[in-house]
Amino acid sequence: MATITASMVGELRAKTDAPMMECKKALTEAGGDMEKAEELLRIKLGSKAGKASGRITAEGVVTAFIDADAGAMIEINCETDFVTKNDSFLALANAAAMLVAKHNPTDIAALGALPYEQDGFGPTLEDVRKGLIGKIGENMSFRRFKRFAGNGKMVSYLHGTRIGVMVEFEGDDVAAKDVAMHIAAMKPVAISSSDVPADLIEKERAVAAGKAEEDRKTAEAAGKQPQPPEIVAKRIEGGVQKYLKEVSLHNQAFVKNDKQTVEQMLKAANSSIKSFTLYVVGEGIEKKVDDFAAEVAAQVAAAKSATN
Repeated sequence: MATITASMVGELRAKTDAPMMECKKALTEAGGDMEKAEELLRIKLGSKAGKASGRITAEGVVTAFIDADAGAMIEINCETDFVTKNDSFLALANAAAMLVAKHNPTDIAALGALPYEQDGFGPTLEDVRKGLIGKIGENMSFRRFKRFAGNGKMVSYLHGTRIGVMVEFEGDDVAAKDVAMHIAAMKPVAISSSDVPADLIEKERAVAAGKAEEDRKTAEAAGKQPQPPEIVAKRIEGGVQKYLKEVSLHNQAFVKNDKQTVEQMLKAANSSIKSFTLYVVGEGIEKKVDDFAAEVAAQVAAAKSATN
């Protein structure tokens, strides 16, 4: 049986806002698997468990660049929020986005090999990165980038430095900019429900089925007749369809006018979205959380050992 530590319980609570004991029960049932425990909490507690799941712990910035025929968006990470305000760090991030757009590197290594000089460092972008690590005293890395070209016009929207959206579109520039802002706020995963990845749909179906099973057990424990299988099946499918509407851009209520969907707004503006990319700084990155009390205790113990 996996050992469930207090730090694991605390991490799951931070992700879900679920009660401590529920987090411990879920982790125990999941054998210590954090993702499985989070899914179990969603089944037992519904949407409450997902309230804080989008909290981001890693630091860094998202920057974007668009010129006449190409655009790019990139995420560069660092250790602390303090560095995200450093002019040299921001210059490096902006330069990297420009280099991606102009040179179309195949990956992070190819990006780092491109010619670039800054703050007396060079002759490549990677050399500048390494130089700034020494100068600023904090590690930093290029995490991911996306280049855009040949699929219509482009528009970007940056919400501060932590959320970035790039949209390829045809039609009205203002409508496209509004959609980019909408994406930053509502975080759809696909343009239409038919584009939602199959693995996400199956995960949502599993959650709906798990919730239905919990309801069946609750009904039986209370001496009530559980719902017939055909009704349960309709409930599960209804939950999946609700999820698809919530995460597909076209079906979402437009943030600037919730009386119409994004698809309806675009149609009225004679515009269409060809593709979009959304970056949230640190998304999916697990950041080490130091246990300060344990660290102090360890230092005290070490000091006592040294004097004995």
